[in-house]
Amino acid sequence: MPFLKEERPDWERDGHDWPNRAASRFVEAGTLRWHVQEFGARQAPVLLLLHGIGAATHSWRTLAPLLAKDFRVIAPDLPGHGFSDPLPAEDLSLPGIARAVAGLLRTLDVPLAVAAGHSAGAALLCRMCLDGTIDPRLLIALNGALAPSPGAASRLFPPMARMLFRNAVTPKLLAWVADRAAVKRLIDRTGSRLDATGLDLYKLLLARSGHVAGALGMMTNWDLEALGQDLPALKQHLLLVVGSEDRAILPETGFAVRDRLRDARVELMSGLGHLAHEEAPERVAELLVREARSVSVLAPGGAEA
Repeated sequence: MPFLKEERPDWERDGHDWPNRAASRFVEAGTLRWHVQEFGARQAPVLLLLHGIGAATHSWRTLAPLLAKDFRVIAPDLPGHGFSDPLPAEDLSLPGIARAVAGLLRTLDVPLAVAAGHSAGAALLCRMCLDGTIDPRLLIALNGALAPSPGAASRLFPPMARMLFRNAVTPKLLAWVADRAAVKRLIDRTGSRLDATGLDLYKLLLARSGHVAGALGMMTNWDLEALGQDLPALKQHLLLVVGSEDRAILPETGFAVRDRLRDARVELMSGLGHLAHEEAPERVAELLVREARSVSVLAPGGAEA
């Protein structure tokens, strides 16, 4: 049956109208070929953006150019997502993916001033900070997945993801049914509302079984319990950006994380859901720049401190 043919997103076919295509390049690091986008002046403070599970660099399509007015912005597709190669199954864990991203940064050889991650991307950045592979002056979690969800779902979800990931047919079937209505329902359940362009970009990715497999694979050994135990040792200043309407990660999670850390604060963004940075990129960019100035990454006028 033709719909069972596995497909990864292909740059020549699917990247033709990719957001900010001119900022894209491909980088060989470790055993992977990574899709990376870069914005801004090379002498500006470096800001790393990591997207969440199931997304790709398109998630920053409006935010990254706004941040590029003050930063040199680097945004990769995570392994198995978008146009980056997947990791082998034995490396599909929070520490394993964090090591892969650290390897990419070593290849890029850039000194991080700020690191910002959405959802699971924030968990990866915290793991890297705790492991000492990065040491930004400012760490930002955008609706960060930094603690297990309450209830039985947090215990059942990783085993379910493993079961689905190991069934070679599952990603193909999920991709086959990823029409725009299904994608809109999925996004709506996170508490966010995206425009037609945003929905079409997620539809493009979720219609590729290789991307779906990458998302499932990333969830197979996702151990937030271990991360949560280590979080109090975090040294970096952490800004927790919380969407008041987030249904994927409850807003109170951010406040609970803040209360366990030495140097953290919460910024509650009213009316926004899990994809706040896509819903209101101007508001998020203004917040990130203001926070960078408050910790002297940026001078008051926007230049490097």
